[in-house]
Amino acid sequence: MSAAGLNAEPSAGARARFGYWTPIWGGWLRNIEDEETPATWRHIAEIARSAEASGFDLTLVPELNLNDIKGEDGPSLDAWTIATAIAAVTEKLEIIAAIRPGYYNPALIAKRSATIADISGDRFSLNVVSAWWAEEARQYGAIFSEHDDRYQRSTEFTRVLRGLWQENPFTFSGDYYDFDGTHFEPKPAALPRIYAGGESEAGRESIAGFADAYLTHGGTVEELAAKVRDLNARRERIAGKPFDSFGMAGYAIVRDTEEEAQEELRRITDVSEGSAGYGSYQDFISKSQLDTEVNLRDYSVSNRGLRPEFIGTPEQVAERIHAYTRVGVEVFLLQFSPHLAEQQRFAEQVIPLVRELEARG
Repeated sequence: MSAAGLNAEPSAGARARFGYWTPIWGGWLRNIEDEETPATWRHIAEIARSAEASGFDLTLVPELNLNDIKGEDGPSLDAWTIATAIAAVTEKLEIIAAIRPGYYNPALIAKRSATIADISGDRFSLNVVSAWWAEEARQYGAIFSEHDDRYQRSTEFTRVLRGLWQENPFTFSGDYYDFDGTHFEPKPAALPRIYAGGESEAGRESIAGFADAYLTHGGTVEELAAKVRDLNARRERIAGKPFDSFGMAGYAIVRDTEEEAQEELRRITDVSEGSAGYGSYQDFISKSQLDTEVNLRDYSVSNRGLRPEFIGTPEQVAERIHAYTRVGVEVFLLQFSPHLAEQQRFAEQVIPLVRELEARG
């Protein structure tokens, strides 16, 4: 991505990096009870091995102790345990584990991160999430302060992580954390990359200061082009350089015909006010400061994944993805249902077409 000025357009032809969300909740659809995606390590390991073998570059392991897709009483696996296990059974995937600062001591997360980095051969990264679910924090005894304060905590949390990874002993005194002569060994051979996402003014400013790469919910090409320009300008002003990369969530429906894809879309977007995920939907929009109005169709799958419209034939989906790379989006964090079968379909039918488009420029 070009750094030649704050208003420079991203260069065309960036190589897409394909990732997937590790399904720790048993799927991504709020109105389909059984997605043939069991929330078990055995199935997640099968997904990881298949992804690595078929052309995927990374996985994001989300972190919630309650299930916001299927309802609070649904299954939810621990992100960091799963991330460690994926590191042990793969060789190439970048593994991004989500972390909410209000739930953890940063020194212990620094230690865990350095250890997983060693297990994985420096393939480990973090997605710092400033949190949005007040009810989950209440049930699990976490710190959940006002919106802007949560981003300020994240900023200081990441300063502590990087300090411990690079200094020995480490001393720090801040508004949230204090460390005096902390010894930390062994250090990671390479600093884990820090991803983060946020749409509010406070979120964008904080993330531009502390994150290496920016992640966002799904959006249109025009929305992402504007977001890339805005966030890179902030990053240039604060840190003197652009973000390493931009990533976006998306839900993919790939079928032989457009009519079949649209039929599947209709099936998965019937979310009613009485469904299991409706309560967390209300909590999400009330506790977040979003830059795009969210409706129930958008929220029928996680992370506004339908908004990019990765829906149609392999050729249509590949063309759509290529349009995003041309405005500076490089990382595509995809969701599927049933996850394994549709991930395999995407790898076989869409990724080769995207590579062909990239080769043409």
